[in-house]
Amino acid sequence: MTLWNTYVGFVKENPIASSAVQVALLGTLGELIGCKLRGRGFMPFSPPQLALKVLVWAFLGVTFKYSFAGFFGFHEALVAKGLWPSMGDGTLWRALSVSTFTNLLFGPVMMLFHRWTDNWIEKAPMNWSTLQSAWKTLLWFWIPAHTVTFSLPAHFQVGLAALWAVALGVILGLFARKA
Repeated sequence: MTLWNTYVGFVKENPIASSAVQVALLGTLGELIGCKLRGRGFMPFSPPQLALKVLVWAFLGVTFKYSFAGFFGFHEALVAKGLWPSMGDGTLWRALSVSTFTNLLFGPVMMLFHRWTDNWIEKAPMNWSTLQSAWKTLLWFWIPAHTVTFSLPAHFQVGLAALWAVALGVILGLFARKA
């Protein structure tokens, strides 16, 4: 059995646990890379802080799995009731619709929770201006990225979302270096 087959088997058989593991590992990695790129060093957290951050990322991974499934159901219900156009059975329209709903309705709350937990872990005050900048990524990064994500089978969606988190950490870290 190949590593790929093992991965696919794991995410199919353990959707909640695999979501927690993937997002815990990749979300934390993205955060650490972003810290390094912003000049804070690769490991600016104490071991207890890092452990708490991994746990928060794992929790977020579980919420991603549930919210992704829920927003597909939300989209289907709106279409069935005639409240949202179906545009045929096109995967791209469905993926864009689910991405838009997910990022505009779930995204801001999730980001606020994540920022609050980060501030609590790091004993830092809330910076509302940087949170507003983070919310803007929902429009220019996350809606397009999750449109691709939601075009995939459900068992690959959280894994790709976690990879996108690494990519965004790199992008934002590079922007912060130039600022």
